[in-house]
Amino acid sequence: MSAQPIAQPLTQNDLKSILPPEVYRQAVNQADLAISITDPSARILYANDSFSRITGYGQEDIIGLNESILSNHTTPREIYAEMWSALQAHRPWSGKLLNKRKCGDVYLAELSITPVLDNNGEIVNFLGMHRDVTEMHRLERTVHNHKQLIESVIDASPVAFALLDPSGRVVLDNQAYKKLVTDMRAKEPAHRLLDALAPEWYEALASDARRCEFSNREMRLDSPRGRARWLSVSSSIVEIHNEGADSYFSADGQPGLLLVISDITNLREEQERAKGAALKASLADEERTAAIREGLSAAVFRLEEPLNVMASAIAVLQRRDPASAEMLKHALETSREHIETLRQVIPQSPQEMVISVNLNEILRDVLEICTPRLLKAGITVDWQPSPVLPPLAGRPLQLRMLFKALVENAIEAMNVKGWLRRELQITSQVIDDCIRISLLDSGPGIPIEWRHKAFEPFFTAKGGVGKHIGTGLSRAQQVVADHGGIIDLDESPSGGCAAIVEFRVDGDPI
Repeated sequence: MSAQPIAQPLTQNDLKSILPPEVYRQAVNQADLAISITDPSARILYANDSFSRITGYGQEDIIGLNESILSNHTTPREIYAEMWSALQAHRPWSGKLLNKRKCGDVYLAELSITPVLDNNGEIVNFLGMHRDVTEMHRLERTVHNHKQLIESVIDASPVAFALLDPSGRVVLDNQAYKKLVTDMRAKEPAHRLLDALAPEWYEALASDARRCEFSNREMRLDSPRGRARWLSVSSSIVEIHNEGADSYFSADGQPGLLLVISDITNLREEQERAKGAALKASLADEERTAAIREGLSAAVFRLEEPLNVMASAIAVLQRRDPASAEMLKHALETSREHIETLRQVIPQSPQEMVISVNLNEILRDVLEICTPRLLKAGITVDWQPSPVLPPLAGRPLQLRMLFKALVENAIEAMNVKGWLRRELQITSQVIDDCIRISLLDSGPGIPIEWRHKAFEPFFTAKGGVGKHIGTGLSRAQQVVADHGGIIDLDESPSGGCAAIVEFRVDGDPI
């Protein structure tokens, strides 16, 4: 089979035979676009049917009249000047004019005018094409007004909004959200909140976005020189459609994540005030119980020393004076029975339930409880919390007692007659997978040889002159150990004592 011959391009004569002038005339006359032809003075020589339909002027009405008959005389003069400047320079012009129909109705015309030149380059006609874009303009303004209204309402709302695209980029937010950038000291607060409330959100957003949805999860924000803030955060999936032209025929969108962040600080502060009195009573009761427990334990510890000496003496008397040894043995057994009875009445530590706690909240509670003593001792507190801490599984009452003991030790260390510098710095920070709490006082400090003894049961340095006079920290060390953490004493930059407590975020209390 022979190949098809290559089609040759059509010549002008071919086009004239295929498309006679009548076809051009009918095409122009039946076009949906309003078309008019004028002389160089803008007198109308021809107008098609669409021109009559849009303007209301019939052929017999409009032919011979100037195009200015359509003007509503409200279009700025500058636009007409620009139009005539372009046309006189033999350039086409496009723009919008306010026109008036024959009936007097005003409409917005999107107009394109092209100069028609003769062989000498002189303007012989103007070809005008326009369409009524009044409804399109109305819709555009309606969409714009709605957009402005929505943006104004959203920006005026005290609730923060942030919309994340499938890659996690914030594509829409409001003024309340922008304020969080300063409050949280974070470039993108949404990421910080999601990291804390839904740690696997980034991977889930790309694979199974529904896993990122949650409702009314609370987050606490702490700042060095301001009150704590509580945020209630909810997230939901919204469909985001691609704005590119290639997505015109595609109805499918991609999942976006909408965060709604409400400030519930006032509500939580009311709850905290109600809780404060109960917390103080609870801590005071537990401290009294702990003091009794430690006092009785110390008594048992001290009583066992002479009993151990008696046991050694009995072993020696068994060979020399069996009768005396037997009497002493009976007294020893009776004493041990009494000590065991005393041990039985020692109150046990309360069995607290392990819950998710925020150490910033624990520290603020402790500072509030200790405020009267801090003020009385003239101590200035420099509180530098991490804005956001990951939750820690722990026993809140025990943790409050731990940090209360450390704060009170610092108060005792600095509350020495004649001691001038009285400053306590408390910081919380996240380092790797650990939460570190540092309490640095400006007191006399602890001698190196005492730093390990301070954790021994019943150790006390009270009465020491010119040294840190804190009480024994065995109970504090036990609380830290029960929470899988570590505690250490060191010298602070000011020469005082630095108590450093670290907890692993993934640690479980024992």
